Amino acid sequence: MPKAAAEAISHPFWPRDLSIPNYVENDRSMLEIVTFLFSVSGLLLLVAWVLTGQKVAGGRLSGWRRLALCWFTVCGFIHSVIEGWFALYYTNIPGDQSFLSQLWKEYSKGDSRYVIADNFTVCMETVTACLWGPFSLWIVVAFLFNHPYRFVLQLIVSLGQLYGAVLYFYTEHRDGYIHSEYGHPIYFWFYFIFMNVLWIVIPFVLTLDSWCQLSSIQALSDKSLPKHKSKSK
Repeated sequence: MPKAAAEAISHPFWPRDLSIPNYVENDRSMLEIVTFLFSVSGLLLLVAWVLTGQKVAGGRLSGWRRLALCWFTVCGFIHSVIEGWFALYYTNIPGDQSFLSQLWKEYSKGDSRYVIADNFTVCMETVTACLWGPFSLWIVVAFLFNHPYRFVLQLIVSLGQLYGAVLYFYTEHRDGYIHSEYGHPIYFWFYFIFMNVLWIVIPFVLTLDSWCQLSSIQALSDKSLPKHKSKSK
């Protein structure tokens, strides 16, 4: 490889000929960044599990419902804080050394669209940060206080997450998976596939849950309506 071309690359992202002139290499290791992400997520899961174990509106939530609220608690953090950071500072991330910017540069080894401010990722993450982050926390509050619209919120957010994740994978599929080292056990399979497929599987299950809950209530409401008998002539 010519010396000039090697100097022009000087980054770990794919495709290798990407031009990122303001890129500054992370000074924090992958282990530090991943440990932070999973430690905070684990702590939030624990807090949410304890909080949802208390009596709610005179009763207790089931184990399944508590797990769902733990999920939405972590979603609130990831969507609002981590993805919110990207939505605000996506133009500065390649050269910035703030911790969350370094987190995004590390993740970009699995999907370089984030380090080049790809239009789709900017739009998707902005919508996610502004809507699904606050709404995820609203769902937790709605269930804790037994609000009647709680399953409507769950349906809206889960469908939004599912739609965004499907588009996320589909747009990269159409690009030929060029923004990652295809097949790499960490960057492709863990960062790109595993960490995002969760937002397909879990929202799909919660969408079905909302469907069943709302359908059963509608069926009960229909049965309670007075039946009008036709008048005989």
